[in-house]
Amino acid sequence: MPENEPWEYSLYVPNDPRAVTISRRTLRLILTMHGLIGLVDVAELMAAELVSNAVRHTKGPAALRVRWSPPGTLRIGAWDADPEPPEPPVPFERGEELESGRGLALVRACADVWGWQPLAREGSRGKYVWCELATLFETA
Repeated sequence: MPENEPWEYSLYVPNDPRAVTISRRTLRLILTMHGLIGLVDVAELMAAELVSNAVRHTKGPAALRVRWSPPGTLRIGAWDADPEPPEPPVPFERGEELESGRGLALVRACADVWGWQPLAREGSRGKYVWCELATLFETA
């Protein structure tokens, strides 16, 4: 059973395609250690899409952020240094022939809610693209 206390992790990654695999594996470990193994597959897909976009479409570093808020909301997000908004999700029926560009459509399809926000801290600009998975757990 997941913990009833909130928690949050951040993993900073360089602009490197291997960052996606590292982010997925780290997320799997975090969720397993917190008793959220049932969310791993969908959460890994979402994290991979978000981090992949951050690495592929920007030149700077990125970060994976994971936050649990009881009683059952998991927020997964990716920060990058580019303040420009993400491209709108391509509907699957129009994007079937595309080899890329379907990441946010997958996130939109799998998440309960998703969004983005610009960030500015200490002279640094960027954005945070996030999604949430809501879960219900039975109590014993």
